[in-house]
Amino acid sequence: MRQFQVRKDNFTEGRLVDSGADNAASKIAANEILLKIDRFGFSANNVTYAAAGDMLGYWQFFPPYGDNAQGWGMTPVWGFADVIESNVSEIPVGDRLFGYFPPATHLKIVPINISAQRLVDGAEHRSKLPPGYNLYRRVNAEPGYDRAMDNVRMLLWPLYVTSFCIWDALQDKAWYGAKQLVIVSASSKTGIGLACALSADKSSPDVVALTSSRNLDFVNALGLYDSSFSYDDLTGIDSTMPTALIDMSGNREMLARLGKHLGNNMKFCINVGLTHWDERGKPDGVMAERSEFFFAPGHIQKRMKDWGPDGFTRKTTAFMQQAFVQSREWLKLKNVDGLSGLSEIYPDVCAGRIDADRGLVVEM
Repeated sequence: MRQFQVRKDNFTEGRLVDSGADNAASKIAANEILLKIDRFGFSANNVTYAAAGDMLGYWQFFPPYGDNAQGWGMTPVWGFADVIESNVSEIPVGDRLFGYFPPATHLKIVPINISAQRLVDGAEHRSKLPPGYNLYRRVNAEPGYDRAMDNVRMLLWPLYVTSFCIWDALQDKAWYGAKQLVIVSASSKTGIGLACALSADKSSPDVVALTSSRNLDFVNALGLYDSSFSYDDLTGIDSTMPTALIDMSGNREMLARLGKHLGNNMKFCINVGLTHWDERGKPDGVMAERSEFFFAPGHIQKRMKDWGPDGFTRKTTAFMQQAFVQSREWLKLKNVDGLSGLSEIYPDVCAGRIDADRGLVVEM
């Protein structure tokens, strides 16, 4: 059994930790199953999990083992795993799950709320964490399940479900009275998913992309934005229009510049991600007064209560089908050889050196 761990106080530093097969980590209790992780996606979104590890409790999902484990954590990932041992009669060996995993070779979980379609990990240490992250889908029971779509699903579903939730929240707030929406870090996959939703929504205000000069051509080629600007040229954005910002970057200095440019026409800023995690910080002045951190799991729980789990699934599935088709035109997959390969490429992910159109698939 092997894990890829990162330092909590400096998550750009990682290590590989092995545990012998006879270790207690590999033995399952009467109410547990053992999963062998098959593959998972990795992107700047996972770096965001690490950057917000203490603030949002991401370190608590998957406690690490090994020497000095208290100083280390595991950044959660989305992927697929197969049941290789089971002490739970409803879950057979060979069952396949999609959900939230550690970057590791194996995971033990305690299945509860089991149905033909899904189960929940009822492990004690996860009981107070956001429920959506504890749910696993039993994909073998899905009509038309196709393993050939696993890579796209694990890379984009967790990001695009956030995109869907932001779109829904913007509609719920009547766009905050904005006549234009500016997506900051528009080349991020969550930003692209949101732009995909907005471009198909006839009631949406104009959508403006703000991105790095390096990614400007890529963003323009998507055909999803009404206009686009680089960070160096953000004063080109029309400051006379009431504007809402959807920020995927967490770049305090750049947001301050944007807020100054827009003045009182900056109606609201939804803070979503930390693609610029090394330049993050709390906003001040009007940006702080008109900003709010968006926590997708909280919005998911709200809509599951409003629409019911099946209703939420229907709405998100309809959006995903449309968004996945569009994404096939630009997404380029890059296979990474297991945890060793992840360890090698991890510094590039942290430093933002992975091309925006690249999706990393870690094959175990």
